[in-house]
Amino acid sequence: MRFLVDAMLGKLARWLRLLGHDTEYGRDASDEELLSRAAEEGRILLTSDVELFRRAIASGLKAVLIRGASEEERLAQLATKLGLKLEVDLRNSRCSKCNSPVVEVPKEAVRGLVPEGSWRRYERFWRCTGCGQVYWQGSHWSNIEAVLARARELARGNRRAR
Repeated sequence: MRFLVDAMLGKLARWLRLLGHDTEYGRDASDEELLSRAAEEGRILLTSDVELFRRAIASGLKAVLIRGASEEERLAQLATKLGLKLEVDLRNSRCSKCNSPVVEVPKEAVRGLVPEGSWRRYERFWRCTGCGQVYWQGSHWSNIEAVLARARELARGNRRAR
């Protein structure tokens, strides 16, 4: 799925990229620009703005009005509404910063680009094909897995409540 996310949902954009979805972030875009881009690029518009959502639907665009106070709730909503898979497949992940694909690279290729302790501790690294950002499954990975596990649990509850 390809998404266009409005300015209020920047964290959600990063999560969607991690999950492998081409996700543009319209941080400084006006409502008109968002509607135009969604139409031109065939993207699903994600917004927490009720008026923008209504305008998108009235224009025949695919859009989701995002509710929820936490990223877990927002991800669960998308899993329920769109069938979004809440599992990370690092072969398909995208850069959380620039949205370009990330690819696994040899450990030696990132020496000097990551903290020395991380380079010694971890064996697998990924690098953005656009901006060059380097990623690895560091200590933060357990937090990522916990958020996704909670989102999957909420999504199962949403399906049962229907």
